[in-house]
Amino acid sequence: MKHNILFLTTILFFIGCSKQPVVTFTDMPKTQLIKSSFEELPNWEDEDYFKALGSFVNSCKTGKTKDIYKDLCNQAANAAEPREFLTSKFTPYRIKTFEDVQEGLLTGYYEPELKGSLEKKEPYIYPIYKTPKDMLIVDLSEQYPELKNYRLRGKIEGNKVVPYYAREDVNSKTLDADVICYTDSKIDLFFLEVQGSGRVTLENGETIFIGYDNQNGYKYNSIGKYLVNINEIALEDISLQSIKAWLEANPSRVDEVLNFNKSMVFFRQKTKAASGSLGVVLTPIRSVAVDRRYIPLGSMLYLSADTKDSTLNHIAIAQDTGGAIKGCLRADMFCGYGEEAKELAGKLKAPLKLWILLPKDKS
Repeated sequence: MKHNILFLTTILFFIGCSKQPVVTFTDMPKTQLIKSSFEELPNWEDEDYFKALGSFVNSCKTGKTKDIYKDLCNQAANAAEPREFLTSKFTPYRIKTFEDVQEGLLTGYYEPELKGSLEKKEPYIYPIYKTPKDMLIVDLSEQYPELKNYRLRGKIEGNKVVPYYAREDVNSKTLDADVICYTDSKIDLFFLEVQGSGRVTLENGETIFIGYDNQNGYKYNSIGKYLVNINEIALEDISLQSIKAWLEANPSRVDEVLNFNKSMVFFRQKTKAASGSLGVVLTPIRSVAVDRRYIPLGSMLYLSADTKDSTLNHIAIAQDTGGAIKGCLRADMFCGYGEEAKELAGKLKAPLKLWILLPKDKS
């Protein structure tokens, strides 16, 4: 999708005598925006404007952010007063759905570290696969434009294309795929798939970075919801930490639970730390994953969420996507690398309010 046309084709709909225009992206008809102001942003006065503008300048290294904000990218790099620049050059718009839902969900993710080996040997027996060579990706958008956001994955059997192997099948098959390395924990490997990228520390102390490359074509299913539905963990206690603790305490049932999620991720080796779908290295707290069908990658957002331990109110950049991130009021915040980041990401689940900052209409 070419995001540079979004702002050329933005349509303003004025509802009666309302002072708040409703904005709808023609390419994103399910997203509705209500014109707001910086004074209405929760705790805007407490924002770290230098870090906020710095995250925007960093994102301006990418084509998608430049397409959206054009000359503002060049101006931002030379702005002496970040707060004045942000308030004078941008207008915040509150994001809500056409069903008048104004509050969504904020979760967190992090860059996990695994232990590994380039050779398969005990205890390093679980392969981290590259995209299989025999997996087909079928694009039907030319014949069916309404399917432009969908890709079918499969394999050939005889003269038919059939679904590719599900997670359970892979356990009993030898994939036609190269292996990046082997790790010592099936559980940690699963959470690496959920996070989408990570790092592996090899026996010799070398660190290699890996990131999402593809997946097997199956819809993501939450094993947390599965454990809640079978009454193994209470809904109010569900977190990355509680799920992992349950799996480690029930080794005979690990495959049962993991196989509930038929989706499986394949990776590629990278030269740098965690970077999202936008291609830029992610910034802790300032980078979020969104649903690109509703929010354009590269756009500047303002999020507000009250967690059990703190309140989050700050500018973040839409720099990543994720299989579980669905809808316009949904964001997954990158929390960084290490145990502190893992702790924050694992427990982060809070009601979310979201704004998008668009170039100010000088007319």
